[in-house]
Amino acid sequence: MQKQVEKLEKKIGIFFKDKKLLKKSLIHKSLDKQNNNEKLEFLGDRVLGLIISKHLLKVYPDDKEGTLDKKFANLVNKKKCYEIAKVIGLEHYIHVGKQVSNKSKIEPKILSDCCEALTGAIFADQGIDVAETFILKFWKNHINKSVSMIIDSKTKLQEYSLKKFKKLPIYKLIKHTGPKHKPSFMISVKLENSKLFQAKGSSKKEAEQKAAKKLLDHLL
Repeated sequence: MQKQVEKLEKKIGIFFKDKKLLKKSLIHKSLDKQNNNEKLEFLGDRVLGLIISKHLLKVYPDDKEGTLDKKFANLVNKKKCYEIAKVIGLEHYIHVGKQVSNKSKIEPKILSDCCEALTGAIFADQGIDVAETFILKFWKNHINKSVSMIIDSKTKLQEYSLKKFKKLPIYKLIKHTGPKHKPSFMISVKLENSKLFQAKGSSKKEAEQKAAKKLLDHLL
């Protein structure tokens, strides 16, 4: 395991004072129910959230809270951590039990959790500044892409309604037709004292988005 640890340190550019922390971040509970990376994962999730929040406020000072929240959710989630884990190559370093290692590949959640645990171990061993450098290095491209993120119509309408009326938009399912493999939903939406707008979609989400856009076009 020592050689693996040294390889990983070189890969991330961080050399641990306490090698046991790094080793622990790579142990999945399927291998050791007591001495594993779960607590470091818990810590890493919080550190990641703090650093990304801080950076988004710095990079997008004029964005509203709702916009920042959308960008944050797009950057701090299991899918994104899995993508970072693959970039680092954590599947080559993580230690799992036989029931996991016998599978053709390690589940994305296990690698995602390992990425958070590694972040927690870096913070515990090196402090917040090094953890921030690590996070911004590996999340850099994803953060840059977030500038072009378009806020969907439903979110825009919600922000408008809360600001103007202090109430959420009212959505109602009008009709649900079609077979299971090809359903059709008719959804209506209205605000305080507004006209009712309807739209159809292959899912409730799609119909709500379309209805919200119709209402927004009418208002704005």
